[in-house]
Amino acid sequence: METDVQSIIPLIAEAISSKDKSRLLHVLDELQPYDRAEIYKTLPGKFRLPFILLLPLPDVAIIVQELEHDYQEEIVSVLGMEKATRMMTYMENDDLADLLAGFSNDRTQGFLTSMTRADSESVQSLMQYEPDTAGGIMTNRYVWIKDHYDVREAVDKVKSFANYAENIYYLYVLDDNKQLVGVVSYRDLVLADERDQIADIMYRRVISVPIEMDQEEVARTMERYDFIALPVVDEHSRLAGIVTVDDILDVVIEEANEDIGKLSATGAGIDFQTSAVTASAKRLPWLMLLLFLGLLSGSIMAGFQHTLEQVVVLTFFMPMIAGMTGNTGTQSLAIVVRGLVMNDVDRRTLLRLITREFTVGLIIGTVCGLAVAAISYLWQGSGYLGLVVGLSLFLTLLIGTMTGTLIPLMLHRLRIDPAVASGPLITTINDLFSLSVYFGLATLFLNKLSQL
Repeated sequence: METDVQSIIPLIAEAISSKDKSRLLHVLDELQPYDRAEIYKTLPGKFRLPFILLLPLPDVAIIVQELEHDYQEEIVSVLGMEKATRMMTYMENDDLADLLAGFSNDRTQGFLTSMTRADSESVQSLMQYEPDTAGGIMTNRYVWIKDHYDVREAVDKVKSFANYAENIYYLYVLDDNKQLVGVVSYRDLVLADERDQIADIMYRRVISVPIEMDQEEVARTMERYDFIALPVVDEHSRLAGIVTVDDILDVVIEEANEDIGKLSATGAGIDFQTSAVTASAKRLPWLMLLLFLGLLSGSIMAGFQHTLEQVVVLTFFMPMIAGMTGNTGTQSLAIVVRGLVMNDVDRRTLLRLITREFTVGLIIGTVCGLAVAAISYLWQGSGYLGLVVGLSLFLTLLIGTMTGTLIPLMLHRLRIDPAVASGPLITTINDLFSLSVYFGLATLFLNKLSQL
């Protein structure tokens, strides 16, 4: 059950007001890092400064690691250079690298200079990688052992470095050139005899990822093998770091939010804290594009004004045809984008997908077209009206399905994120097709329809 942060805030505020450090720590004692960070964000502004100053620096580090960058910068400013630098020594190196990457170059260099040489070099080694790669999300705090160790020596090393490593689910076996040659799970270590050699119990077929691999592909690799941590190697097969499952969860959520933003044409990176100006700047380009495409739809209708004047009843079916076409296109788009994320796609898979969606379009178009044709015939008693409306819906649903399928596939082929083929864009393009088909067929049978 989740912690009710709101019920804890009065206790925290009371402890802060009385400057009772022991009471404050007692309230926080069994709370998870996420809950502590939520308490900080929920506290009234006047309590935030004394809250941070009352906490030991290791506790502050725990909170900082869970916060967004604006809150992190607020806390760092409150602590000042000296205390902030000491607080950073308690942070995980990958989280610290992300924190410093958000500062100006001068400020980052100031913190790096204030750290010990070992800590500074460790963090800088992580900051050199692109943020959306395996190197950008990995940590270089892990436990490694040599294959000539016995189990007793390996356990002793685990005990010595337990506080240093981010996790100890796996021990990585390196040779004299620091190349990754094996892996031992902590479970295997516990179950083995203490005199067994690591070389005899380790797995030699190690699953690893290169430093430059995109974070989405790293997440897929983690999902395929159900690992808790995944080793990251450089071009010489030397172990550079590990990616842990908590980092992968962050990646999955981040990528999902980006794709949702693109699919809805709202733009990535917009949340509750985004200013109105920034949000508008991200959304306006899409809306301006859709605006001009919408004007094209209007010009199509203007071109068939004579047809509309002759057969006013055609306007009744316009929203239905345009809406259904957009809906089926968006459905296909969502299916294709999800499939591209979840599966490795080859030529055979693409052909099978296109064939399936074409068949789906035929089935949906036939069923819906016949249904609306029957409805229009019963309503107006005109077989030609039923033919125009039914055939229009059949063709536009088929076109909409294929548009929602082919556009993201073409973008994927061009190595462009297929999620940029947003739902509103697909819908607007399908509006152009549906109106052209509908009024084109109506004009073709105008002489028969004008009798209505």
